[in-house]
Amino acid sequence: MQLWKEKKVMEKKFKIKDNKPLSQKVEYFLEGLLFWKGRSKGMIYTRDVDWGDIREVFFPNSFEEKYGYLGSVPYNENSELFRAMYPLVLAMDYEAKPKYCPRWFLRFLHLFGNDKSIIRVRNFTLHNLHRRLTKGIMLVDYKTKWQWYDLRISISAPKHLQDLADSIERDFYSRGRQEEIASQIKKLDPEAKVIMGSVDLLVKQYNDLVLKKAKQKKSLKKIMEADQESGLYDN
Repeated sequence: MQLWKEKKVMEKKFKIKDNKPLSQKVEYFLEGLLFWKGRSKGMIYTRDVDWGDIREVFFPNSFEEKYGYLGSVPYNENSELFRAMYPLVLAMDYEAKPKYCPRWFLRFLHLFGNDKSIIRVRNFTLHNLHRRLTKGIMLVDYKTKWQWYDLRISISAPKHLQDLADSIERDFYSRGRQEEIASQIKKLDPEAKVIMGSVDLLVKQYNDLVLKKAKQKKSLKKIMEADQESGLYDN
């Protein structure tokens, strides 16, 4: 009996009391579930899901978060690239989202099925459901290659959306190239009248201006040589 009492006293003395509130205990418990934790095997891994990811599913606060279930959606809303891609993302959302399915559910499937990725799979059941609901429509990648205006868009979508992506690429390239040539023309001749609308016409205007400047330079050189021969520059 005495030994049992001593044991109880020792347990009470060294027992660590958890004073965390119940809400915090529940949060820690949920974070520890396998459903939330990422896993890895070799070079393959899945991400840890945090509360920020859950907030994005139900309460998105940006264009990228709202339409993120489509894949690689542009995020910088103040950029020229975003304004060029904007109609494509809206068109893809119109085709991909079933009328009976809320958008938050597609974001949920993208998070827990696709691991918020275009290449990884977190859960095959949810991943396959996401593909079935969205008809496999996805924005795979977008980038600029040789110049800032050389836009390349890669999507998985029907032909009419592919055609829209191709048109956006051509228009973005044309406008960017025109701006570049116009800037070069203004450097040669600040007073030159630049009419935007065609890359070919601007290239011709630039080449004509270069030729004109070259002729002026050649004429000026001849005049200076003639003046030198006449002794104009002699002291």
